[in-house]
Amino acid sequence: MSEYISLEPEYTLDPDLVILHTNLDLAPDGAERYASRAAGEEGSPLAQFLFQIEGLAALELDGGRLTVRREPDAEWHALIDEITAALKEFFL
Repeated sequence: MSEYISLEPEYTLDPDLVILHTNLDLAPDGAERYASRAAGEEGSPLAQFLFQIEGLAALELDGGRLTVRREPDAEWHALIDEITAALKEFFL
């Protein structure tokens, strides 16, 4: 595992949806989709870990791509910073 984690945001036309590209394999067993926090609480260990972050409404893990839907009052810069920190803690 690399000690360097990259995370590049790709903003979409939907203001509540961002695709984060990383050098990590986030879903080695295949794509995972969690349409709600409740679904994430029953998901993979990574999904459960990420859903501890306030403001995260839904997510999809697929290879090196993390698609994130935020709660309406969440700020992207803060949410992306927290996701980056969580990935570092989880993988390193």
